[in-house]
Parts: sequence; C-alpha cells; structure tokens
Amino acid sequence: MKRSTHAARAAALAGAVALVLTACSGDADNGDAGGDADGDGGGGEQLIVGSLLPQTGSLAFLGPPEIAGVDLAGEEINENGGVLGQDVKIVHTDSSDADNAEVATQSVTDLLSQGAQVVVGAASSSVTLNVVDDITGAEVVQISPANTSTKLSGYSDYYFRTAPSDLVQGSALGNLILNDGHANVAFLVFNDDYGTTLRDVAKQTIEDAGGTITYGNPGEEFDPASDDVIPSAVTAAVATNPDAIVLIAFDQTKLIVPQLAAAGFDTSKLYFVDGNLADYSADFEPGTLEGAQGTLPGANAEGEFRDRLLEIDPDLTDFAYAAESYDAVMLAALAAVRGEGVDGPTIQENLAAVSGAEGGTECSGFAECVELLESGEEINYQTVSGAGPFNEDNDPSSAYVGIYQFNADNTYTWVKEEFGEVG
Repeated sequence: MKRSTHAARAAALAGAVALVLTACSGDADNGDAGGDADGDGGGGEQLIVGSLLPQTGSLAFLGPPEIAGVDLAGEEINENGGVLGQDVKIVHTDSSDADNAEVATQSVTDLLSQGAQVVVGAASSSVTLNVVDDITGAEVVQISPANTSTKLSGYSDYYFRTAPSDLVQGSALGNLILNDGHANVAFLVFNDDYGTTLRDVAKQTIEDAGGTITYGNPGEEFDPASDDVIPSAVTAAVATNPDAIVLIAFDQTKLIVPQLAAAGFDTSKLYFVDGNLADYSADFEPGTLEGAQGTLPGANAEGEFRDRLLEIDPDLTDFAYAAESYDAVMLAALAAVRGEGVDGPTIQENLAAVSGAEGGTECSGFAECVELLESGEEINYQTVSGAGPFNEDNDPSSAYVGIYQFNADNTYTWVKEEFGEVG
C-alpha cells in the first residue's frame, strides 16, 4: 500500500480527561513526562502520546520495558524543550491480550476521548487487529513497537511499526535451527495470527533448505484458550521424534516446558520467540532451559540506554521492545516538529521522512535531530533499536534480530544478532 497524504486536519476529539490511568511504572499517568498539566513553554497544542501496552494478560511481562521506553523518550523530549514549545504528555493504558479484547477496546476509547494524536502499541498483533480500525479511522497515528504479523504490512496509512515483520524474525529463526544442525523440526504453536504467521515463515525457511516439519503444520495448532489440549499436542509433537522443537506461544509456555521435560525431550533443543523469551528463573527448576535458545527482534538493549531505562524503572529484568517503544515516541515527536503540527495527519505525513526514507543527515536523540530540522535540514533518525527507515508498507526496511541462550538459572543472555532487510 502506497503512502498518501492528507491535507485536512483531523476533527477535534473530546479533550476532557475523564479518567486517570495507572501505568506499570507506578505513576497514575505520566502527566507531561516532567512538565506541568498545561505544558511548559510557548503556545500551541500539546502532543499527547497514549500507550496501549500490556499491563495484564499473557504478555504482561512485555509491558514494563515497553512502558519504560515510552517514558524515557517523553522525559528526554521534555528536558530538551518539548515539541513545538509544549511538553509532550504521556498517558498509559492497558492493552491486555486477545483473550481479553474488551480491555484494549476500552483503552482506545479512553485515549481518543483524551485527545491522543499518537498511540504506541499494541504489543500483540491480534490485539492491534481488533482496534487498528478505530485508531486509524480517527486519523490518529498508531505505532506498534512489537507487532510482527505480516497481515499488518501496509494495513493503513496511519499504522506504522518499529519492529520488523515475521519475514525477518521467521527467517532468522529458521536459519538458527538449520545452522545448529537440526533437520527434523516440530512446532508447538498456538492458533493465533502471530503464531501461525511466524510459524509459516520459519517453516518455509527450514523446508527450502531441505528440512522437514514433523509436527505443527497448518491444522496442527493448539487452542490458546484451552489448557486441556496442551498435553495431547506435546505428546503428538514428541512422538514424531524431532531434532528440535519450536515453542510459539505466550503464557502457555509455562505449562508446555514441564510436560516436554516429563516426556523425556531434551529441553536444550527448544527454541523460543519474542512472545515467550522471558525470565523463567521463578517458574522452572534450575537447569530446565539451559542451552535452549530464542529470537527477539531488535538490537540488544545495553550500555547507556539500558542504564537510562533502569533509572525510569529500577525493577526491569526484561528489556524486550524497550528500544522500539522509545523509537516510536521519538519518531512521532520529530515528525510533529518537521511538520510544525501535532495533529494526526501532520505526524503521519512526516513520519517516513524523519525516519530517513528520503535521505537526510544522520542524527541521534531528540535535541540533535531537532536542531537539524530547525536549521532546514532533512534528517535520518538513527534508531536505538537498529531498525531502518520506514518502507512503503510503513514497516522498517531493515532490522536486527537478536539470538539469545538460556542459562542454568533459566534467565537468558544475548549471544549475537542477525541483520535482515525487507525492502
């Protein structure tokens, strides 16, 4: 889908704040991420960024790093003069998961009523597919830091994402398995759009190289809403005597792993993905996952950026999609500066340009990039996540996928990263 522009300003949404929403970081809402309620500095409308990220449900472990990334960006922007003379306002809401779809629907209603011009989220592709029409139909920009479903590529002129599609992660996952010498691979995958599309890309990568999918082909998914079907799926997968098993699931992983171990499968031959690559030190006996591996889109959060995230939330143990969340807010703010307006259509029209889609001078951080914009230069914002400029589908044109390995205590450590391009 080609990008189009919109000359008309979005119709004004009701601006009264009727509800104060609680963020995972503990603040009722982030106010102006450091400013007063009316914003500091010169006149003009305030940029309101709403987050639609998981505080509850099966992806709740992804919420804290994503929320910290949003808050860190808001803090940096406001410390450097805000957007067009006004502090950016951050409002956090809960997306939950696809099994609790009404949570995200209500959150979107709240964000639109509060005048959000940008929504960062959701984490789940299925949740996004439930609400994306409501958000983009209101000419509000949606930027997901974690959606990977191929169904969302080019979905709407107002939908963007800073995480790569499954074309990148699926290929990296398949090649990781092949390079480890596994030719007969089983998938334990839930019947969810995220799960099946990621499975399909990894499956094709493995089969194109001469490998075989012994279980978990189309029609052999398990129902994510029914724990009762998991034992039969585990039994069926193990019965095919695979060299390796890929787990594509969310919270169901905590049920699947012990059953695989009890069935005698070597759990060091397990492969995880972004939806379940997590700290399991409190869930499994030491050594359970030692040697198992997983993939996670995005560059490794390390060094100064990790330290800054921990200043926002000292309790962080996972950092998945924190960088992509930070980048989403930065790109939206820079688009508003370039277009000299905080309304949805203006941000939409300028997002690709500030991402570097039209070339420009490379810059990092808000202050440096704004200085270039105000001097009349085009910019190429260098993402913390390593994602490349938006392509014509509003997807990153390139991205990194991290490869991680589990330790004896069932935590995981970054090993390396693979670079991929999607055109």
